[in-house]
Amino acid sequence: MTDFGATRALWADWIEDACAAVGIDAESVDVVTIHAMTKKIAHGFERPMAPVGAYILGVAVGHLQEQGRPVDIESLQQAIEATITEREEQT
Repeated sequence: MTDFGATRALWADWIEDACAAVGIDAESVDVVTIHAMTKKIAHGFERPMAPVGAYILGVAVGHLQEQGRPVDIESLQQAIEATITEREEQT
């Protein structure tokens, strides 16, 4: 196993544990999308806002699920990322 493989296994174990601790399905955690979005926020806007953006994404997903509406994480991600582009255009 490569170092990256070991790291991913560690992440998977922690994600499983964290999800179990709060009663959600670990399969619902899209690590690749979350990383891509938080990277864009950190580099395109402000690093401290990256976890805030991930939280906003999570709240949006939960809100849609609570309403019984379909969840399109990619569309939500794009909507959040668009706010960064809008800020860049305003400056």
